[in-house]
Amino acid sequence: MANASTTSAYMFSGGFLFAMMRRHSIVKIVFLAAGTFAVHAQAVRPAYDVASVKVNVSGSGDSSTRGTPGHIVFTNQTLKHYIERAYNLKPFQIAGPDWLENVHFDIVAKYPPDTKNEDRSLMLQSLLEDRFKLAVHRESKEMEGYALVVAKGGFKLQSVDAGGNGGTNTNGNGHVLTLTAKKTSMAELAGIITNNLSEMVVDRTGVEGLYDFALRWSPDEQNSGGADAAPSLFTAIQETLGLRLQAQKVPVNIVVIDHIEREPTEN
Repeated sequence: MANASTTSAYMFSGGFLFAMMRRHSIVKIVFLAAGTFAVHAQAVRPAYDVASVKVNVSGSGDSSTRGTPGHIVFTNQTLKHYIERAYNLKPFQIAGPDWLENVHFDIVAKYPPDTKNEDRSLMLQSLLEDRFKLAVHRESKEMEGYALVVAKGGFKLQSVDAGGNGGTNTNGNGHVLTLTAKKTSMAELAGIITNNLSEMVVDRTGVEGLYDFALRWSPDEQNSGGADAAPSLFTAIQETLGLRLQAQKVPVNIVVIDHIEREPTEN
């Protein structure tokens, strides 16, 4: 039979363990609660302070986007175009009902003037989900497109230092376009070509580094003579850069629309 001191030791030990377990449980609950709060905080997507959505039935072929810091006005734009803008997509990257290109809306929205560019896209996503009940998921799909590869004669450019400002600018008169690029990678060039061809172009050149170059071409296949004569984009890429566009199936990230309402909820 245990003596009094032994019994007291057991009682102390048991009480101490119970207290420690209780304290551990409280700490665990606090951490779990904090984690839950963090998850909810991360799930909050930026949204416009106020927004108006109205159907545009003008029948006009003209559309516009204009704005000032903290204020944006979209006029007569299709629902598909709003989805493209919200998710930074090309038209061929959206899988959804055909009527998305047939309904037009005007959107006027206000937001904090110091909002980041990427947050403005998220705000438009929030509006589409709230007002049109948009639900989507993402997939990768093999589609006809182009691979940007090194041509037979070899790559023609010399890399430049990464310091300083870079960027691209495209201008033209509708018959001839000129791309001026500073400190531009081949992956960025593939994205620019994608925009011009409206087909996916992936960089498979294996060329690293940044480059300065000017690319001049005509989007009009009939523009083969006169003062404004310029080669096609395919020819200009090969003659100027030593690259070529090789037609093949390429992986394309697409957004699949699971649900969307044709009419928005009221303002």
